Formats: sequence, structure tokens, C-alpha cells
Amino acid sequence: MEYILHLLILICIYTILAQSLSLVAGYSGQVSLAHAGFYGIGAYTTALLSVHFGTPPLLNMLAALLLSGIIAYIVSKVAVKTVDDYYIIITLGIQVVMFSIMNNWQSVTNGPLGIPGIPAFSIFGLPIESKLSFLLLSAFFAGAVWWLLSNITRSPFGRVLRALSEDEIYTQSLGKNVAEAKVVSFVISGMLASIAGVLYAHYISYIDPTSFTVDESIFIMSIVIIGGMRHLKGIFYAAAFLVLLPEALRFVGMPSAIAANMRQIFYGIALILVVYRGGNLVSLGTARKATQQEQN
Repeated sequence: MEYILHLLILICIYTILAQSLSLVAGYSGQVSLAHAGFYGIGAYTTALLSVHFGTPPLLNMLAALLLSGIIAYIVSKVAVKTVDDYYIIITLGIQVVMFSIMNNWQSVTNGPLGIPGIPAFSIFGLPIESKLSFLLLSAFFAGAVWWLLSNITRSPFGRVLRALSEDEIYTQSLGKNVAEAKVVSFVISGMLASIAGVLYAHYISYIDPTSFTVDESIFIMSIVIIGGMRHLKGIFYAAAFLVLLPEALRFVGMPSAIAANMRQIFYGIALILVVYRGGNLVSLGTARKATQQEQN
């Protein structure tokens, strides 16, 4: 039961990360590879404040939101001047910079050794120590992020983001401030990612830079792609699939010498099949819509 609860908590954390990234990648059409960096900002902020100053996690979360928002604003003001591949390269560079700071600023982050002894998450002095309680907490924040993003995407601002992802020039011709919309969406996305970092740090009670690498950003982007760039519920199912798949492969009876490598091979094949199948379904749906329009 403890193992199942652990997996469910990870699903909630990755749901927060992927849904927050979908606001940038799906709705505003900006593919960012810096998301794990903001995830790490949340984790390191609460870890440093909790361990060195004993501040409560909810206060740490506010500090993480503020810090990640400031950094996301600075990054987006630079990245917004670029498009397509150049935007991806800039966000990738920012991710590398943030990882380097976590890994090399040893006087603050303790470098590769990480930060141990992070206390359990507490609310008004009441610690949340059991996995079931933490699952409920994680599910609450995942639901809150889903509710917030659902309202944002249905708002006039969300419609501007949809139009922006479809045709930026046309959206700008309607008098919409395209640059501002990109900046705001990126800031909101980075701030929400820091919430997942706070939860992760207090759940694991130890963090180090290896949890916030470029590979982690790519994994989060994979969840968004598989679940649907603008489909928040689909992203939840994709997060569950990608978290549970490697665990399911552990139960396949293989010699220990090749088990790890074979799991990675099966994992990659499964991802390719899911993406290929999803692409076929999208193409089929587009063809049906085109046929119906011609008949009408």
C-alpha cells in the first residue's frame, strides 16, 4: 500500500508540472525546456528556508512562487524576442544555467551533495507525515492547479493564447499584445512549477541537482505531448501512464544483468507507439472534420 501511495503522489506532482507547462507549450505555442529549472527553484527555496530558518512550508511556497515568478519574468523578456527553434535554445540554455547554479554554488546549495533533513510538510504546525495524508495534500494542489488553469484557458486571456498559438501575426493584427501574453503565460507556468518543487522537497526530505536536469524537462514535455498540448485531463492520464510504465516493467521477469537496459528499451518502444497512435488519431480527426465541412 505504501508503494502504491508513493506512485500516486508522484503522479500528482508530475500532473502539476505537465499541466503548468501546457499553458506555455500548448496554449501560447512556446516549447520550453526550462521547466525543471523552476521545479528546482521551488524545491531549493523551501529546502533552504526550512533547514536554515525553520520557516513553515506554506510561507516557503509563497517565497518560491515569488522567486520563480521573478526569474521567469526575466527569462521570458529575453526569450520573447525569439521564435521557434531559437526560443527552445534559449530556454534550454536557461535550464543549463539553473542546473549549474544548483550544482556549483556549494556555499548555498551544497552542490552535488544536496540538502538533507528537509522537514515534513506542515500546515499551521501540524506535520503531514503519512503517505496517505501527503497524497491528499498533493491531490489538493493538483486539483487547485487544474482549476486555475481551466479558468485561465477559458478566459479572454486564454482565448488570446489559443489564437497566438494558431497564428501569431493574425493575433497581433487584431490589436492584441502578443509579447505581453507570452510573458504572462511563461511567468504563470514557472510559478506553478515551483509548487511541485515544494511538494517534492518535503515529500522526499532530500534534494540534489540530479532531480532537476534537462532530462527532467524533456520528460515533463513528453507528458504534455502524449496527454495533449491543450488537454488538461489527458495530461493527468499521460502522467499516470509515464510514471507507472517503468514501475510495471520492473515486474517483468528478466535476468538482473539485462533488466535495467531492457526496461529502458520497452519504455522507449511504448512511448513511440503511444505518440504514433496519437498522431494517427489526430490526423483521422482532422480528415473527418475536413470531410464534414466539405459536405456542409
